[in-house]
Amino acid sequence: MVLDEVGGAGQARLLRSRVLVVGTGGLGSPAALYLAAAGVGLIGLVDSDEVEVSNLQRQILHDVEALGRAKTDSARARLEALNPEVRVVAHRVRLGPANATELLAGYDVIVEGSDDQATKFVVNDTAVTLGIALVVAAILRWEGQLLVVRPGDTACYRCVHRALPAGPRIPSCEAAGIVGPVAGVMGSLQAVEALKLCLDLPTTAAGHLLVYDGAAGELTRLRARRDPTCAACGLLPRSGPPQAHQRSDG
Repeated sequence: MVLDEVGGAGQARLLRSRVLVVGTGGLGSPAALYLAAAGVGLIGLVDSDEVEVSNLQRQILHDVEALGRAKTDSARARLEALNPEVRVVAHRVRLGPANATELLAGYDVIVEGSDDQATKFVVNDTAVTLGIALVVAAILRWEGQLLVVRPGDTACYRCVHRALPAGPRIPSCEAAGIVGPVAGVMGSLQAVEALKLCLDLPTTAAGHLLVYDGAAGELTRLRARRDPTCAACGLLPRSGPPQAHQRSDG
């Protein structure tokens, strides 16, 4: 609260904020921990998987005692232990076209940290339709990418990646490997951007693709141009930050 950009009013605003974290793995783990520690009032968690031993080098929400448990249950217990004032809502389901609108509706910000590109497209398209700000990241080996989407104002995930590749999909972290701290870097960046969105602070990451190269120790910012023919956001007007709904005090 001693930060000039936050203060008591900003902390109260965080308490009224609602953030949905899609995926409680390598990206969702640090993101959710920092959001809970910062005092975000309601944190939703979406994940259908169980904790496995191979997860633990990067998925820091979980530990060996949680092996075999639903990730959403393990994550909720950890976040509630960290900050009992935060309400955590667990959705133990796989997000897809049939339930995306129901899951995303009512949140102020979406943090997308799944390891499946098809899921990222569904979350992006639904967030754009609902007018909800989105912070999406991806990691692989030594590298990570992050994009902040403000519907109606910036490029969306589909503007940057167009569509799923026709051939084999991008390999998962399980198949190709990941340096654990790279997930920590990108998930922490997601938390930073989500907090700025909740606080309605300027974010230069919006409309840019941040690319992190852990091996080289470099962070590059690339301009992400909005595609007027984009199937997700091409018809939306440039109207500034979205006003998806009014925050409640509850």
